[in-house]
Amino acid sequence: MQNWWRELIIDILKITLDLYKIMIPIIILVKIIQELGGIKYISYILSPLMQWVGLPDSMGLVWATTLVTNIYGGMIIFVSMAGQESLTIAQVTVLGGMMLLAHNLPVEVRIAQKTGVRIGFNLLLRIGGALLFGFLLHTLYSAGDWLQETNVLLWQPTAVVDRSLLVWGILQVKTLLQVFVVIALLVAFLKLLKSTGFERLLIFLLSPILRLLGLGEKTATITIIGMNLGLTYGGGLLIGEANKGILSQREIFGAISLIAICHSLIEDTLLVILLGADISGALYLRLVFAFILIGVGMRLIARLSDAVFYRYLGYNISAK
Repeated sequence: MQNWWRELIIDILKITLDLYKIMIPIIILVKIIQELGGIKYISYILSPLMQWVGLPDSMGLVWATTLVTNIYGGMIIFVSMAGQESLTIAQVTVLGGMMLLAHNLPVEVRIAQKTGVRIGFNLLLRIGGALLFGFLLHTLYSAGDWLQETNVLLWQPTAVVDRSLLVWGILQVKTLLQVFVVIALLVAFLKLLKSTGFERLLIFLLSPILRLLGLGEKTATITIIGMNLGLTYGGGLLIGEANKGILSQREIFGAISLIAICHSLIEDTLLVILLGADISGALYLRLVFAFILIGVGMRLIARLSDAVFYRYLGYNISAK
């Protein structure tokens, strides 16, 4: 029993420290970018792409903020612009779908990199996937003349009076403490699943779906956690598995790719619905899109030689 607790504590500390090494420098860098007005420059690049998905150019600023910060940041910008643009429910659903697929990239792409996924591929997957998903939603809703009613906001942000660095710093410390608590609970939960044998039952039940997606059965539990709680937590667990050599690099690659474009199914979905997005695009079609994209992608990747795979798509973590 003592060994069990010792291994648990070591795993928790190692995974959390690995995440902190990624998150803390990037959180500071993102704050600097925000203070220097870097998000506006990114929005200038994205604005022309908005027309391709049926959105006004101004929504480029909303998505740029989401890409660099998170969905909450994009929501605040969206609400502040509500009086300037009149959008349909379909348009808000398109924007919400893109926000769900690609957000908080500085942190999440770096975490994915630590699991063995190259930054270039992950950016292409997240940003390219979001644009493709937005285009498909726009085409579908336009063709069927669906959700063309004027959008009504369901959420108003609480005004932030104190924007000082001290308040910002306190919020970041709270976030990092939350990460530690959640990681501790998840690692303990995974060890209990393995100890009781319930994990084997879960893998058995999910194995048909995993085979369709081209994912290994051993990734089942962590993939479910990542899809429900977020890439930070799922990615953190996968970093631990990668360092232990329990999963193959291609198994990890497939799992983190699925988690990257389809995570926080409850929290993030509810957030964009508060903006007025329809659940059809925010959840149902997002799941279908993610499963098809990863399923097809993993079958194509399976045909690649290790030399090509490790040169363009992934890192061989076990070789480091």
